[in-house]
Amino acid sequence: MSAAAAPPESGRPTGYVSTLDRVLYALFARHADDRRHVRDRKRYRGTDLRLSFDVYLARVYGLSWAVALAVTFPTLVVAIAFGDALAVAAPSRVAEAVPLGRIGLPVPPVSAFAAAAGLIFGGLVKTATVRLGGGYLRWLASARRNDIERTLPGAVRYLHVLSSGSDGHRSMLRKVADTDPYGETAVSIRKVLNTASLTGSLHEGFRRIARDTPSRELLAPFLLKFSEHAQQGESELANYLRMESRMLAHRQDRARQRAAGLLELLSEVFMVLLVLPTLLVIVLTVLAIISPGLSEPFVTPLGSTTPRAVVVYTSAAFVLVLGIGASIVVGGLRPPGQTVHYRRPAGVLATLASATRNPASAVVVAVVPALLTVAAVVAVDYPPADVALLGYAAYALPVGLVGVRRARLDDAKDREIKDFVHAVSGHVNLGRPFPRAVTLVARDVDFGPLNPDVADLALNLSFTSPETGLDENVRTAALERFVEGVGTPLAEQTVGLVTGALDAGSDAGTVFDTLQTEIGRLYHEKRELRANLLAYVAVGWTTALLVVGIAVAVGIHVFDGFEQLASVRGAGGYIIEGSAIDLARERYRLYVVTQATMLAAGWFAGTASRGRYEALLHSGALVVVCHAVFAGVGMI
Repeated sequence: MSAAAAPPESGRPTGYVSTLDRVLYALFARHADDRRHVRDRKRYRGTDLRLSFDVYLARVYGLSWAVALAVTFPTLVVAIAFGDALAVAAPSRVAEAVPLGRIGLPVPPVSAFAAAAGLIFGGLVKTATVRLGGGYLRWLASARRNDIERTLPGAVRYLHVLSSGSDGHRSMLRKVADTDPYGETAVSIRKVLNTASLTGSLHEGFRRIARDTPSRELLAPFLLKFSEHAQQGESELANYLRMESRMLAHRQDRARQRAAGLLELLSEVFMVLLVLPTLLVIVLTVLAIISPGLSEPFVTPLGSTTPRAVVVYTSAAFVLVLGIGASIVVGGLRPPGQTVHYRRPAGVLATLASATRNPASAVVVAVVPALLTVAAVVAVDYPPADVALLGYAAYALPVGLVGVRRARLDDAKDREIKDFVHAVSGHVNLGRPFPRAVTLVARDVDFGPLNPDVADLALNLSFTSPETGLDENVRTAALERFVEGVGTPLAEQTVGLVTGALDAGSDAGTVFDTLQTEIGRLYHEKRELRANLLAYVAVGWTTALLVVGIAVAVGIHVFDGFEQLASVRGAGGYIIEGSAIDLARERYRLYVVTQATMLAAGWFAGTASRGRYEALLHSGALVVVCHAVFAGVGMI
């Protein structure tokens, strides 16, 4: 292959490019210069893909041809194999649809029509695949833009603290680029530094990334203004960063208010959609009496069923999908900085030992009681739906309880870490060194669940170098271990700020004053979010219990009324045919739809409260409540 045909691949040596990429590049790279892909190229610049646009587009075109052939080829085979039979079976219909015979032209065979339809459909699928490739770029750019808008305010506040030190502009930016919680903002700053290394100009790096970033309204103007103020002097840059951090904080507040309004609308729609399937099942049961056709069986590849059964179980599936979708939306509205991700320790023994305090370990260990519960209910001959539901509850409840226990511990640590920062800041402002301040605070103040972590931090900071006193590497390692030990997003977002700022030579008093403000703001946001979301927990439970009440009332009173009418004989026979309604079957179907509602409502309520682990707790608890109520009144 010629050098011109070698696909350029950013971030990877050309020798590592696969043979398939080389073939696709040679076949389809010419499309990258088409006018219809100009917008896609702009979107590509806003992504963080590790391959060039030409290679990506060549892969998309290759995939489009593969999908088109996968759709078209079977159609052509069927048309050739069964063309004669189709022509014999439907000659009149073809002649009516294509009246060529009336004007003296021969009527093409049915196989030709089938082949043409396959080719047309294959072409449409190919075009749709290429468009989906462009849509994927748009989705990636949009995801990056959202992440930048979420993480930029914290990065700007961090830069403001660093600006009080002695580090140069590149060192300040490097500290932000190396900080994982700043997400795509850190990635963009890293690109600025890489471009500056290639061009020799930091201003050029700012200019190029500002041109290519998907955050045109937020990150792009910040980068350009940062470059402009950096050229005017350190004081101008510090003043700009202080004003920009305040402006971005106000913008975040407005975004949270919009998210709260969207969540309120979502909860209202969710309540309505959650109740409708249960009402639909009740209505279908009534209609089955006056419309026997709904109960007429028909054959499917999976066996015989009735239209009413299809509607009932489709409603249950709809409710489950609705619950998953609502949970995803609620989880997306929650600020990612307030979501904890737990990691399971390596090894079987470590997993078992931490199962009562680490939800990630409980997720694995809880499989055992779930399997035992499934075996027990199978042994007593429960229906398949009950086996699945009770097995799910036996798995979800322990995991959810461990998750809630850990969340409460994290809340207590966040409350104490706020007090810890204020106490240390007071000693630092009196002129005491940071290690000495931590030692005094660890000795004199009780921080409850945070005591072991504070004592460990004081001990690690006491390790000094004989020549220089406190080693910066020791301090950095001690703070990083403290953050890891606390294990909450609040600690990661705040205490990590101290490490880089003190290493940059920033004034300790300024650093801790800023840290007090930052940790107070973040803790207030967390408490406010928690208080607001508790209302949606109540919405989920209220809706679920309302559906249970409606289902039980209908199952006891309305269905029993039908049974009594079936025993009443009028002048023309029985008022209702006894075979028109099977009460046991109808109650069981109503139970299945109600349990699907319990799962959906529990997922919504738990995700709104604290996340996926509490979603397991709420959904498992509602499943048990629903089963107990239906069993208690004799409906199952």
